Amino acid sequence: MAFGLLIAGLISAAIGLLQYYGLAGPFAPWLAEPSIGQAYGNLRQRNQFATLLIIALIAALWLHAGCRGVWHRRLLTGASGLLTVGLAASVSRTGLLQLLVIVGLAAFMARRERKAVNGNPAFRLPSPLALLALIPLYFAASWLLPLLVGREVQEMFGRLRQGALASESRLDLWSNVLTLIAQRPWAGWGWGELSYAHYGTSYAGPRFPVILDNAHNLPLHLTVELGIPAALLICGGFVWMVIAARPWAERSPIRLMAWGLLGVILLHSLLEYPLWYGPFQLVFGVCLGMLWPQTLGSSNELPQLPVRNRGFAVLVGGRKWLTLAAVTLLGCLAYAAWDYTRISQIYLPRSERLSGYQDDTLTKLQGSWLFANQVRFAELTLTDVTPANAERMYEMARSTVHFSPEPRVVIKLIESAQLSGRPDEARAEIERFRIAYPAAYELWLKGKH
Repeated sequence: MAFGLLIAGLISAAIGLLQYYGLAGPFAPWLAEPSIGQAYGNLRQRNQFATLLIIALIAALWLHAGCRGVWHRRLLTGASGLLTVGLAASVSRTGLLQLLVIVGLAAFMARRERKAVNGNPAFRLPSPLALLALIPLYFAASWLLPLLVGREVQEMFGRLRQGALASESRLDLWSNVLTLIAQRPWAGWGWGELSYAHYGTSYAGPRFPVILDNAHNLPLHLTVELGIPAALLICGGFVWMVIAARPWAERSPIRLMAWGLLGVILLHSLLEYPLWYGPFQLVFGVCLGMLWPQTLGSSNELPQLPVRNRGFAVLVGGRKWLTLAAVTLLGCLAYAAWDYTRISQIYLPRSERLSGYQDDTLTKLQGSWLFANQVRFAELTLTDVTPANAERMYEMARSTVHFSPEPRVVIKLIESAQLSGRPDEARAEIERFRIAYPAAYELWLKGKH
């Protein structure tokens, strides 16, 4: 697992540096190609890119602690440097915060282990000074990378001075979310309903200007969609589990790595939503599996799960059931991959679709269990509203606006409401449209004249 995370991070760091200097073009379509001065690997979002690099750095530290060869440790030290430079290229403030936390904690543990009894700890991190040197390396790279671009690009020092764009501040976002929580504090707005709630609500203060489908803070998101009692139960239960596990007393290297991986994902979850993406869900789930079936220990070996007395294996009755569960999960994954490939055809140009889906595509996509919302969205946005289909389009738009309340869906809702004899509802929807998307509203008005 550690090697896999490290390799993924190193490849992503290399991709990010190619992107930063505008050298990713020859590798398209295998590499994303942002404008010069931007780096986000193939994750297409710099904070996720930064979290991946920090995850890889944690894996490198664990591998360093477990290896004995001098050259192996030097290679891992060099890898840590490359990850730090890639992190600087991301210009992610979330990444900088994660770096400071992880380097600080690792330096503290390195100092503690060097004071271990008998001077022979079970594992050996780099020296505290070597770890702390990653911080000036980060800031040196943040200063030097833009100079080598040859044009003005966004850099970390400017981002730290200026903060977020005035129109896209997380403080405005969280203020809007708190308003929504106050309106429905007990049961919340419902899972997946935040974007619709934000679209349909007028705020006394500043309004976050884009579609808001996540609160960019996990406890707040659980609260606004599920209500205060459910959020307290979920978050409180997790905090209780962490306290019961006593990570501060941990000595097992592999469990310390798992705690570190969990920590950076949870830190990111206080500012965005990494747990809405498969790679971070995978790491998070594996770390939970590594941590909670075990008691405190000091072994450098992988955790063992004897069937007779350990966790999940006891409940399911042994290895054969674990194998069956694994096969079932793989089957579900294969179905999801097939269904995704099938449904995605409608979102591709006709020339890029599979041969069997180039004609009459929408008809062939009906019956998806996983991606029914995406099929309905495609059908709604590709179909013109007419008096003959107004009623059906109205019902489809009323449902789809909860899935994605973007301007083209709202326009379909307004048009179908007008043509199906619902003038009062159309007027109310026009007013919401005007408040939520003033620029798109003006364009729509010009198109009507």
